[in-house]
Amino acid sequence: MAIPVDSFFLPSDAEGTLQQKVQRLVAEGILAGRFRPSEKLPSSRSLAKHLGVSRITVTNAYTELVADDYLNSKGRSGYFVSDTAPAPVDFEIAEKGGQGGFDWSRGIGQRFSKPMGQLRPTNWQSMPYPFIYGQADPRLFSHQTWRQCALQALGQKDFSALTADRYQEDDERLLEHIQRHILPRRGIAARREEILLTMGAQNALWMSAQILLTQRRVAAIENPGYRGLRDILSLTRCRMAPVEVDQHGLPPDALPEDVDVVYTTVSHHCPTNVTMPIERRRALLDLAAERGFVIVEDDYEFELSFRGATSPALKSMDDTGAVVYIGSFSKSLFPGLRLGYIVASEEFIREARALRALVLRHPPGHIQRTVAYFLSLGHYDAQINRMRKAYQTRRQVMDAEIKRSGLSVAKHSGSGGSSFWMTVPEGVNTDILADRLLARGVVIEPGRTFFEQDPGPTRHYRLAYSSISSDQIPEGIQRIADEISALQ
Repeated sequence: MAIPVDSFFLPSDAEGTLQQKVQRLVAEGILAGRFRPSEKLPSSRSLAKHLGVSRITVTNAYTELVADDYLNSKGRSGYFVSDTAPAPVDFEIAEKGGQGGFDWSRGIGQRFSKPMGQLRPTNWQSMPYPFIYGQADPRLFSHQTWRQCALQALGQKDFSALTADRYQEDDERLLEHIQRHILPRRGIAARREEILLTMGAQNALWMSAQILLTQRRVAAIENPGYRGLRDILSLTRCRMAPVEVDQHGLPPDALPEDVDVVYTTVSHHCPTNVTMPIERRRALLDLAAERGFVIVEDDYEFELSFRGATSPALKSMDDTGAVVYIGSFSKSLFPGLRLGYIVASEEFIREARALRALVLRHPPGHIQRTVAYFLSLGHYDAQINRMRKAYQTRRQVMDAEIKRSGLSVAKHSGSGGSSFWMTVPEGVNTDILADRLLARGVVIEPGRTFFEQDPGPTRHYRLAYSSISSDQIPEGIQRIADEISALQ
């Protein structure tokens, strides 16, 4: 039985090349049960004419489907659905999938979801004025060089690095580049045994909490601070001690006497961007040596410094080994990469490596080797230079527009990173402000989620410029100023 050519059509919103679209049409038809074993496909000529594509496109698509055992070719007779093609899903089983009377309110022993509110709209990328933090700007990234590195990592020479289950081990090339080129920029010298790759900084923070904290231990956190860290620490049931930051970051003399672990962002405090001075860093390290607590340093965005040389990492000043250093490629490359690293004493890394192996073995081998090539071939440094120049221009434009429009930068706000920490006049609620701005195509981040209080203060908000171009900034800032005036 022949499958009618009218059974095929190309959706206008389908992704991929024309060949991939044709392949998907046939494969989806087989998996859905519409095309059955031994049924004959339309000839490449007739299907190409029907779809408005070249005959070679259809022929290549059929050839790929033969290789994947969706189709088989019978001499001059044409192409047929393979008798051993992947079987379609049983419709009755699929229909029953979400039904049943099991009481999951009793079945779930521990809950991890919680009502957080929407931190940013899911369609923020379609908004004309997205002042969203931590998102990549595709206009600043070299897709061609990344693709070349990915293809190189897929080569036969690197096949074992791509396919092997390395269990607890990391890619040697990537480790070497981090050890010899990335860490020295932060003043850090480390042996291979003191470095572990992670699935981003979030994964590294989670591992540090699992290893260092128990119900009987105390963790000091910055207030305001990173919301994701508070959620991670809550899972350990430790006692959290919020410490109010000032114009120089976390003050060591405000730490509780019984603290066991201190989490801090000394290079760029989250979310204010203030940088902790060298003198305060030394005081924090001295206090750690005296009391015996651990410091977890989240060193995000250290590459984005616009005023003079970057300060050395806290880890570089650590003589006792009390600092656990966390770095990430999420801000310097792109957040979807999900690749970071921990630098700490060999004893800590040994435990972190074992914990990682229990949960996810290791980050994907292909990603590790692609990043290794991207770094070693100099593309990473070129990427950082592009971002630094673009961000510096955007920051200057935003700074000028903020002053021109009369918006207020918060009292304790630094100059590094890729965002401004802002405040609004008394009586203005930034949650309401964000909702009103969204209707005008402007996306901002209300600041209450950064504070330990629930709900936190509603007079702060964050304006980032990593995902908005310079020419969009003036109009976006003006719309923010207009809405704040309307709310007063």
